[in-house]
Amino acid sequence: MGMSIRRRLAAAATLLATGVALVACTIGEVGAGDAGTAAETTTVAAKPVVSVEDGATGVNPLEPVTVESDAGISELTMTNENGSEVEATLSEDGHSWATTEPLGYSRTYTLAGADRDGNSIDASFTTLTPDAQTSAYLGPLDGSTVGVAQAVTVRFSYPPTDRDAAEKAISVTTSNNTAGAFYWVDSSYLLWRPETYWEPGTTVTVKAAIYGKELGDGVYGEGDSEVSFTIGDAVVTRVDDSTKTLTVYRNGEVVNSFPVSMGRDGTYATPNGTYVVGDRYEDLVMDSRTYGLALDAGGYVTSVKSATQLSYSGIYVHSAPWATWALGSVNQSHGCINASPDDAAWFLNYSKRGDPVEVVNTSGGTLDGSDGLGYWNVPWDQWVAGNPYLD
Repeated sequence: MGMSIRRRLAAAATLLATGVALVACTIGEVGAGDAGTAAETTTVAAKPVVSVEDGATGVNPLEPVTVESDAGISELTMTNENGSEVEATLSEDGHSWATTEPLGYSRTYTLAGADRDGNSIDASFTTLTPDAQTSAYLGPLDGSTVGVAQAVTVRFSYPPTDRDAAEKAISVTTSNNTAGAFYWVDSSYLLWRPETYWEPGTTVTVKAAIYGKELGDGVYGEGDSEVSFTIGDAVVTRVDDSTKTLTVYRNGEVVNSFPVSMGRDGTYATPNGTYVVGDRYEDLVMDSRTYGLALDAGGYVTSVKSATQLSYSGIYVHSAPWATWALGSVNQSHGCINASPDDAAWFLNYSKRGDPVEVVNTSGGTLDGSDGLGYWNVPWDQWVAGNPYLD
């Protein structure tokens, strides 16, 4: 059998001692014959490391693809199945490479290149395929100036089931750190507002960074969106049924007041509460059938002028020349706020989207907070809860 472990250790010890003696007795320069005693070391760079495994599937298109190379990258491209090259950047030292644009859904990408040692960089992978995609349409319009009651609006083209994920993907940034909260009106309609009216002059930027993010049940964002807008002067309108007058304040000062006629008491009494100015029309056909009142049940189809929208349920401030006899004295409408032609035209031109209209002292109830422009009627403690029981 071979040498025992004890004998091998003893031999190794003898050899080590001899080596020490030879070194200790050697004085002066190393001769040419001694050059071979120095071990030669060759450093081999590690092969390039790609962040995505070759053959991977279901890759998130939002995550950058990176390549790290100790030797340095000589050449490298990444293309999709159509041959289009993906934008990327190479570090100054040539050791790091990364894509700089989001990838597409359901695409196949191929990396091809080599490092400076000649090692190939080859990989192919496929990005994830969403079960459905949704877009986030933001409001108000980019660059607009709106009233102090205007909420940030987000309408999803396909309802996200993970509402927490949807909210986290949306940011609201203001020039004065205004605090606020989200509230779901329905499964596709999300609002954000402060607890009280905005401060005039506030600038607001809203970003929906939903691309590449799952918003529940395989639904992913189709693309990102962004808007910026400014809060204008505080134009607040108060409509008081006890005096049947409409009064407009600008930054706390009265600028106009005129008589009106509101929804007649009983079934058509105009609801109390805070409304928000929406669309404005020089001419509008009002059709009661759009909110469920048939013509044979007392409904109407009427052309009106100078119509300023206050609710999704069909309440407007509008011109009513047929009701001049009632202005300031009797309520006779189906819920709208009737005014003279001149006063209605003035109000349409003076007001802007997002201005609050506060209706008080009617015999009606309160405008439902789920009405698209009635969101200030949702109590704040309910608002910050976000409507968690929404189906």
